[in-house]
Amino acid sequence: MLLIIDRYLIKQFLLTIVFALFTFLAIFIIVDIMEHLDEFIEYDVPFLIILKYYAVFLPQMIRYTTPISALLAALFVTGKLSDLNEVIALKASGVSLYRYMAPFIAMAILISFFSLYFGGYISPIANKIKVSIERNYMDWGTIRSGNNIYFQDSKTRIVSISSYNVKSERANIISIQDFNPNDYTQIISRIDAKKMTYDSSSASWTLFDGVQRHFANLSETSHRFDEIVLDNLHFSPKDIIKKQIKNEEMTLTELSELADEQLLAGTDPKRVQIEFHSRIAFAFASIITVLFGLPLSTNKRKGGLALQFGINLIITFTYLVFMSISQAFGKNGVMSPLLTGWLANIIFFIAAILNIVRAPK
Repeated sequence: MLLIIDRYLIKQFLLTIVFALFTFLAIFIIVDIMEHLDEFIEYDVPFLIILKYYAVFLPQMIRYTTPISALLAALFVTGKLSDLNEVIALKASGVSLYRYMAPFIAMAILISFFSLYFGGYISPIANKIKVSIERNYMDWGTIRSGNNIYFQDSKTRIVSISSYNVKSERANIISIQDFNPNDYTQIISRIDAKKMTYDSSSASWTLFDGVQRHFANLSETSHRFDEIVLDNLHFSPKDIIKKQIKNEEMTLTELSELADEQLLAGTDPKRVQIEFHSRIAFAFASIITVLFGLPLSTNKRKGGLALQFGINLIITFTYLVFMSISQAFGKNGVMSPLLTGWLANIIFFIAAILNIVRAPK
């Protein structure tokens, strides 16, 4: 059963989070518009498209700013109560620090699970639309149809495609190289063709106007072809498009599937796995930041809102630094993807527990 003070704290906490989110979003949008205003004018982007662009940009910004907003809300609400001596009054009436923190932690847990779904599935879908707008209306270094595509089709095969047209499902300037399974440095065959199309009925690729070479015992044999059908390739047009999708456009399910595919193909899925675990860990950052920040603001301090905002910036910056450092170590193989994604949370959780234990009860 919720007490009156619980309902009051939850209401103030959620209202402050909403206010903080709107404030951060407004700042981000204004800064981004100012940064890209020249591009909007240069490419004559319609006003409605600009509105749509920022509408689908919002989920990603909400995902990034939710932990910061939760921390700021916890600090602000508690700091305000401390300034009014209401925290002292609560302690005098028998409300311990742990009991006081309970409604904040409960809301932070709910927010974290919401963030997990929101960041894992809603935000990537919105990012796909955002990237699509960038491709169709602007030129910000994004891939229009697919250019300079390289991937490993199997443990012994590498495929390179100069360009790929999504609408016609046609690849141009293709190279397929097969290597000796006993010696990956030894090439045994290579096919180069001007174009390649896909036949969905037979799940095969047809290559046109090319050369097929075979290498054995330091000798080479080759022959030209007008058309050749390959049914032993393990990718489809959908796979080519997927390989060019950025991690931010992929849901958690798609990231997991991509990691499994890369593992089966013999490529290193470390970066995809790091993104997968980091996205889950970041969703629970609200709990960590609230646990860490609340004990800091229960004691009355001079400075008011400015101090709370300063504490928020320091904690957020430190958390992001730890996350960046752990990802750098993870991408270089020093740590496992799982530990890479969760290291910042683990360190801050331990620090939060120590902070709570040391805080006056």
